[in-house]
Amino acid sequence: MKQINFLLIFSFGLAMVMFTLENTAPTTVHFLPGLQATLPLAAMLLVVGGVGAIAAWVFAVWTGVVRKVEALQNQTEIEAQQVRIQELENDLQRYRATVDAQLGLLPAAGQSSAQHSGETSSGDVSVAVG
Repeated sequence: MKQINFLLIFSFGLAMVMFTLENTAPTTVHFLPGLQATLPLAAMLLVVGGVGAIAAWVFAVWTGVVRKVEALQNQTEIEAQQVRIQELENDLQRYRATVDAQLGLLPAAGQSSAQHSGETSSGDVSVAVG
């Protein structure tokens, strides 16, 4: 991959040198009324390309700043959600403890049947006479 990158950069540089050598004629560019510049065509294109590259770089930096701000906002939202999840888990544990405490106060069906089976196994036999 590095060789391909080098080949592309070298080819582009060679093409730029060849273009510069072939286009040395002076060119006048009018920016605004009364504002003009005369440079060789190749130099003018390099200047315009440089301005375009700087504009692309500024746009890339701006896009990075916007993404960073969005990421910070998302991070604060995630932290708020984590706090809410923790609060809900605490509430759930508290509700489970309350339900367990209330279930402990109710007479359990398993305990009453165990008491009856314990009475009959101790030798007390109850006979129903009709």
